[in-house]
Amino acid sequence: MSPRQSCLACLEREPPALFEAALWIAAEHDSTLQPRQVLGELHGLQQQVDAGLPSLPARELAQPLLRRLGELDFHEDEAQPPAPRAALLHQVLRRRRGQPLSLALIALELARRLAIPLQGVNFPGHFLLRVPGADHLLDPCGGRRLYPRDCRELLLHQFGARAELNAGHLQGCDAHAMLQRLSRNLRQLHLQAQDYLAALKDAERVLQLGAPSLADHLARADLYRQLDCPQGERFDLQRALLLCDDAAQRLQLGERLRRLSTTPALH
Repeated sequence: MSPRQSCLACLEREPPALFEAALWIAAEHDSTLQPRQVLGELHGLQQQVDAGLPSLPARELAQPLLRRLGELDFHEDEAQPPAPRAALLHQVLRRRRGQPLSLALIALELARRLAIPLQGVNFPGHFLLRVPGADHLLDPCGGRRLYPRDCRELLLHQFGARAELNAGHLQGCDAHAMLQRLSRNLRQLHLQAQDYLAALKDAERVLQLGAPSLADHLARADLYRQLDCPQGERFDLQRALLLCDDAAQRLQLGERLRRLSTTPALH
C-alpha cells in the first residue's frame, strides 16, 4: 500500500491507530521513513516517561505526563518562520520541538500505552487536551491547566477581540478530525516554504479525511494555480462556489471562473 492508503487503513481499525496514521502522513513527505520502526523506538520514550510519573490513579496522571515530556525537553517549536518539520511527527520526535498538535499526538500515544485517559480538543489556533469529565483542559506544551477563562484569553490572543468562546471549542475530537487538522497545518507550512507539490499532497488528504470546507477547496485551487493547472483550479472553485453563502464572495468566485474559462489548459 502507498503511505496514503496505509494512513487511511489505520483509521479503519478499532480503535483507530492515530499515531501510526500520523507517521504515515510524514512518510508521504519522507520516503526513508519506516513508521513501524518509529513505533518500536517509541518504547524507549515510554519507559523514560513512565519512570518519572508519580504513584497516582491513572486519571490523575495526564498533567504529570505532559510535565514529564517537558522535563525531557519536548517543547513548542517557536522558530520563525515555522517549517514543516514542526508538524512532521518523526522530526518532532527527533528534535523534541513541534506544534501543539504534534506534541499532543505524542502525548496521546504515550497515554494510550500507559492506560492514562486523555483526548484531543480541536481548540481554534492552539490544539489542547483533556481528561474526559474534567473541568479543565490541558496545554500539550507543558501541561498547564486551562479553565474557561484561560481558554477565552487564549482565543482572544489567537484571533483578536471579536473572537467568542463557545461550547464547541471545548469538545473532544476524533482521530479523523485530528489528522485533518494536521494535514491543514502541513499544507500551510509547505505553502509557506513554497513546496507546492508537497502542499498539494496535504490539500488532497484534507479533502479525504473529513467534510471539506470552503477554505479547503480555495486552498487547493490556489495550489493548482501555482502549479499552472487550470483544470484542477476550476474544479475546486466550482466546489467552493457551491459551499459559499456570501454574495460578494460568490461574485468573486464567479469572476475567477470566467477568467479561467478563457485560459488555455496546459494539462
